[in-house]
Amino acid sequence: MAAAIIALIWLGMLIGVSFLATPVKFVVQDLTLPIALQVGQATFGLFSRIEWGLAVLLVGASAWRWREGALCVILALSAAAVVLMQAVWLLPTLDARVALIVAGETPPPSAHHTFYATLEAAKALMLIALAFIALRGSARTRSHH
Repeated sequence: MAAAIIALIWLGMLIGVSFLATPVKFVVQDLTLPIALQVGQATFGLFSRIEWGLAVLLVGASAWRWREGALCVILALSAAAVVLMQAVWLLPTLDARVALIVAGETPPPSAHHTFYATLEAAKALMLIALAFIALRGSARTRSHH
């Protein structure tokens, strides 16, 4: 049950940050692109650190009852691997692009942002699946007692 709660809290934060707040700031006409990118940079920098904590909690909660839900452990480790990839590779790469744009330069086209967004969607699906599996397992355990 703890793994499901953590996954759902993380999912809610992920939806709020990545799928609501981030796209909305780019439709505000008075917000310049460099400022919007800097806000995004600060937001994702902080959210990445929060996700590290959530990933540790989720892996721990999933591993605690691994016999009942080995798939939950695999999903938790996969979500943690996505956070690692984003933090170590994608965020620094995207931060470098933001620095160029803020400096008035135009960086060459890149697929990094699309890849980041794709990983966000994959992470959301992993969290949904993990929560569903953990809740189903918790309900099944309760019905056997």
